[in-house]
Amino acid sequence: MVISSDKSIAQIARELGVKTPTLYSWVNKEKDDEVTNEEVTKAELFDELKRLKQELADVKEQRDILKKATAYFAKESQLKCAWIKAHREAFSIEKMCQMLGVSTSGYYDWLNRPPSPRQLDDKHLIPLITEIFNSQRNGCGTRVIKKALSRQGFQLSRRRIGRLMKLAGLKCKTRKKFKATTDSRHHYPVAPNLLNRAFVVDKPNRTWVGDITYVWTDEGWLYLAMVIDLFSRRVVGWSMDKKMKTSLVNNALLMAIWQRKPERGLLWHTDRGSQYASDSHREILADHGITQSMSRKGNCWDNAVAESFFHTLKVELIHQSRFKTREEAKQAIFDYIEVFYNRQRLHSTNDYWSPVDYEKMNKVS
Repeated sequence: MVISSDKSIAQIARELGVKTPTLYSWVNKEKDDEVTNEEVTKAELFDELKRLKQELADVKEQRDILKKATAYFAKESQLKCAWIKAHREAFSIEKMCQMLGVSTSGYYDWLNRPPSPRQLDDKHLIPLITEIFNSQRNGCGTRVIKKALSRQGFQLSRRRIGRLMKLAGLKCKTRKKFKATTDSRHHYPVAPNLLNRAFVVDKPNRTWVGDITYVWTDEGWLYLAMVIDLFSRRVVGWSMDKKMKTSLVNNALLMAIWQRKPERGLLWHTDRGSQYASDSHREILADHGITQSMSRKGNCWDNAVAESFFHTLKVELIHQSRFKTREEAKQAIFDYIEVFYNRQRLHSTNDYWSPVDYEKMNKVS
């Protein structure tokens, strides 16, 4: 009232019944508070403006990165338009076109134009590729699919197959490392490395390799020992148990011997584990005229085929499952080995034939 009035402070002081110096002090204090509030408001506005400018700069940088990355990773306009079509319910078409570097008119032209002969072929090929991919338990890439398609009369480049796999959303399972089970700290004799990484064999039942791995279940560990014939990569023997005893590897080898009935002179290669070096295991080898070979200490590449099989098993089955019981795991592993791996899975070493089909082609009894 005092500040906005036309009256003097002395006159107002007399009307209010207060001393003039007192009123002067009140007026000065009010003016100081107004200045302080105005300064605080300006400081806050400056900070907010500074923050917004930084945020805008960050958004622009992210936009530029996205635009450059999009231009690099999605150079084909068809893929861009297909992505826009798939996400048109979630985002503005104009914004997506802008971000992906596609003109709006170009997108609508693509959307409304009749499919080309190549696009019609793609539409027919995608279900075939998906069927092959699923038949290999989502573990195959363009090489395997290319070979499988060629047997059906379709000659496609791996690049085109890769593009169609992207359109279909097909992605290979990733691989993980797993722990070795070898215990070479024992007093048993160790055989020399006679195989020496000669993994290509021209006849069946000449060279077998074996190894042990483990599978976790809610009941505890389940151990798996297997025997592979290097000729066809077929699993010819296997055994599972809750304990990793010598009987585990003995049973796997005896199963292979019973099924294949190899002639004397077979080469049997494993790691240096105590189970394979045990007296009872070496007795089985001697009884059937089998020559023993072992990897060098700490060298997993000397038994790469066996390691590769377990790697594949882990990727295509174990890492995709959770087993409540050991019996459930046994059934799943049996199905994987006997139904899928031996009879359906295409193997690069066999010119992309399954182990069983490869043996049939080579008239293996």
